[in-house]
Amino acid sequence: MSEQSKNGIIRDLTSGSVAGTLLRFSFPLLLSGLLQLVYNMVDMVVVERYVGTQGLSAVSIGGEVLMLLTFVAMGFSNAGQIMISRFVGEQRYDRVGQMVGTLFTLLMSLALALTCAFLLSYQGIVRWLNTPEDIWAYTCDYAVTCVYGLVFIYGYNLVSAVLRGMGDSRHPFIFIALAAVLNVILDILFVGPLHMGPRGAALATVIGQAVSFLFALRLLYRHREQIRFDFHPHSFRLYPDVIKPLLSLGVPMVIQSAAVTFSMLFVNRYVNAYGTVAVAVTGIARKLENMIGVVSQAISSAGGAMVSQALGAGKTSRVPKIVLHALWIVAIPAGIFAVLTWLRPEWVFGFFSGDPKVIELALTYIPVAMVQYLGCTLRPASFSLINGSGNSKLNLLVALLDGIVCRIGLSFVLGVTLGLGIRGFWYGNALSGLVPFLIGSVYLLSGRWKNTPAAHE
Repeated sequence: MSEQSKNGIIRDLTSGSVAGTLLRFSFPLLLSGLLQLVYNMVDMVVVERYVGTQGLSAVSIGGEVLMLLTFVAMGFSNAGQIMISRFVGEQRYDRVGQMVGTLFTLLMSLALALTCAFLLSYQGIVRWLNTPEDIWAYTCDYAVTCVYGLVFIYGYNLVSAVLRGMGDSRHPFIFIALAAVLNVILDILFVGPLHMGPRGAALATVIGQAVSFLFALRLLYRHREQIRFDFHPHSFRLYPDVIKPLLSLGVPMVIQSAAVTFSMLFVNRYVNAYGTVAVAVTGIARKLENMIGVVSQAISSAGGAMVSQALGAGKTSRVPKIVLHALWIVAIPAGIFAVLTWLRPEWVFGFFSGDPKVIELALTYIPVAMVQYLGCTLRPASFSLINGSGNSKLNLLVALLDGIVCRIGLSFVLGVTLGLGIRGFWYGNALSGLVPFLIGSVYLLSGRWKNTPAAHE
């Protein structure tokens, strides 16, 4: 890949040691995820300090609603990234430019449509979630303000996907770092001295995302010759050669991501009925999962790109090595975090809230957290293989089983049928996270990933 080696944003992920390449490529992704998590956590921490448990609970519910809308961008962006990696591996750079134009048109259109749809229906959504009356206004303020910036969130995701698909994970990290710094500063200013409450935290997030997107877009424009995209108005369209495979891979990935979040919203609808303290604890639990989840997502994204490039270049022997290395790399930080949560839970939970009632209920979540961490450890290896091989049918199966059938089914069986209450809903959500690993392991051992389109196109 001589062209990859000499161009600034194109990297060859099919040479060198698997572990070294995976670590180098995933490290900026990990830092990006950590920074993104930090500025999401800052919203909760700052609001809790200035507004109290009610503000914390409102940010928790509003954040989950926003996550459902964001996962549409993440699903199609991840699919685009996988396909761009495949085109780079095959040295079909003309298809890269077509994918850029298609992603812009598709995701920007979806962002505008979802923004309008949410603004017309948000009160019904918040009411359906059984949001406690004492945090109703805060929740609406936070969710609506965040959704006004949905176009920037979608834009940043698509530009970052293009860069990562080309093998460049460093620049997306720089841009998310800029957003994180802005978010922290504006969070403290808006929620503190300006007393804007949850709305101020949401506004800080929107501004950070907007600035990040504009800088990322500027970089993409500077390298327009490398990506074969001229940014002329007529180039922003859906190209027939790439839109069909993009939808084939992207729709299951969107369903997979959105189904998990939707099922959690569905389950949390029952959890929210337990009151504001239960909502706050569930929100903290979600953040704990996300702490390991950023490692999982980084390895999953890097591993998927590496698998796709390897299959595109015909280097199938690298694929099992990528999967195994993805497993142990995530296991190390997950194990450390599990020990910390088990031995010093008051540090972990106390970081988010000083409310004694919240801490008391949060301590009962520790065994559930261990199951959550295990799922976060096992999933990335499977998703690297499934997503990287472009197996849309298996993606859809995982989406339905993990996101809907098991998550909602187990939660109801444990929480309602067996009468475990809120702990049953927690365990149901955690146990369903093991499903992708079981399916991915069978897929790896079967060897059928060698016969996917990514391996032969």
